Amino acid sequence: EVQLVESGGGLVQAGGSLRLSCQASGFTRDDYVIVWFRQAPGKGREGVSGMRVGSSDDFTVYANSVKGRFTMSGDNGKKTAYLQMDNLKPEDTAVYYCGIDFDYSEYEPRLSILLGYAVDYWGKGTLVTVSS
Repeated sequence: EVQLVESGGGLVQAGGSLRLSCQASGFTRDDYVIVWFRQAPGKGREGVSGMRVGSSDDFTVYANSVKGRFTMSGDNGKKTAYLQMDNLKPEDTAVYYCGIDFDYSEYEPRLSILLGYAVDYWGKGTLVTVSS
């Protein structure tokens, strides 16, 4: 059974940093897309960052709202993804979820992974609260 477990959330002041982790398990494939989404109170789920790993065309993409502040990385051997969040703002307050997509095709636009429609499994999320 595929499982995703997020960790690293917490309370931080504006301008601070947090590092989220997403530990994946229950599969043997090396080629997949892993994404970070967030959902703020009263709002819909928003794609934050995503990366393709294990292929000859690996890439990382970011939403404009976090570009330059968030950095996504991964360790495919450990099946772990990270989201380093710097210069946090109160509007970054949300539950952060990671998801995994096993069916990404190179013919799809890279930014399409931030739409989330192709995610096969989601974690339960970790709460990030940024105080002003």
